Amino acid sequence: MTLRKNLGALGGLGGAFALFTILLWVSKGYSFADPGNLETILRQTSIVAIAALGMTVVIIAGGIDLSVGATIALTTVVVAACMQAGVPPLVGGLCGIATAVVCGALNGLLVTQLRVVPFIVTLGTMLVVRGVAKGLAHDQKIDAPPSWLNGVLARLSPDHAWLLVPPGVWLLGLCALLVGGVLGYTRLGRHIFAVGSNEQAARLCGIAVGRVKVAVYVLGGFFAGLAGVLQFSRLTVGDPTGATGLELNIIAAVVIGGGSLSGGEGSVTGCLIGALIMQVIQSGCSQMGWPNWVQEIVTGAIIVVAVTLDRLRYRRAT
Repeated sequence: MTLRKNLGALGGLGGAFALFTILLWVSKGYSFADPGNLETILRQTSIVAIAALGMTVVIIAGGIDLSVGATIALTTVVVAACMQAGVPPLVGGLCGIATAVVCGALNGLLVTQLRVVPFIVTLGTMLVVRGVAKGLAHDQKIDAPPSWLNGVLARLSPDHAWLLVPPGVWLLGLCALLVGGVLGYTRLGRHIFAVGSNEQAARLCGIAVGRVKVAVYVLGGFFAGLAGVLQFSRLTVGDPTGATGLELNIIAAVVIGGGSLSGGEGSVTGCLIGALIMQVIQSGCSQMGWPNWVQEIVTGAIIVVAVTLDRLRYRRAT
C-alpha cells in the first residue's frame, strides 16, 4: 500500500513538472515563470490545498463532501460579520472555523445516523449551508474593517521578505505535517484507512465506524474553516456566493494526487501535488489569455480524466 501511494505521489509530481514545462513553452515564457507569479500560484493553491487536506481524510474513509465550497463561503461571512460587529480578528477567525466544524459534524451525524449515501447528504447540506450564508449576509457581501487577517495570504511587503512566502503558505505546510502525522502514526489514522478499505471488516474488528466517520467529517469541516479564513484574507470581505464550484477543484486535487473515491487510498503529498496541478493549469490559462469558458472546459476535462483513472485503478486492484 505504501509503495502504491508513493508511486502515485511521484507520478503526480512528474505530471506537475511536465505541465509546468509545457505551459512555460506554450506561453513563450511571458511572466509565467516570474517569481511574483509563482508566489501568486502558491498563495492561491493554499486555499484549495488546505481544504483538500480535510477532503483527503474524508475520501480515505470512503466518504465525500460536496458542501466544502459552501462551508468556505459561510466561514468568510461569519468572520466578516464578527469583525464588523467589533469582535477582535483572532476571535472572528476562530468563530468562522468553529462554524465550519459544526457544519462538518452535521454532515458526519447525518451520514451515520440516517445511513444515507454521503453524496446525497452533502449535496443537501451544500444548499443548506449556502442558504445560511446568504441569509446571514442578506444576499450581499459583508465589508470588514482592515486587520492583520488581511495579510495572512497577501503578497509579502519588503519588510517581511524574510518570510519567503506569506504566512498562509506556512500554515499550509504545518497543516500538511499535522494531517500526515495523524494518518501515518495514530490509531485514528489506521482506523480511517481500515474503514475506507472495508467498512464491514473494520466493524468486525471492533472499530467504532460511526465515530470514525463523524471524526473525519469534523476534520473536513475544520480544514474547510481554515481555508475560509484564507479566502477571507484574500478577498477581505465576507462573500456568500464565493467558492462556488470550488468543491470540484478540491475533490479533483485529492483524486489527481492518488486518492480513491472508493476509499482506502490517499496521501497528503499527493493531495498537495494535485492542488498545485489544478492551480498551475488555471494560472497558465490566464497567462495565455484564454477566456473563462475555456478554463472551465479544461478544468472539467481534467476532473473527468482524474475520475476515470481512479476507476481504472480500482478495477485493477479488484
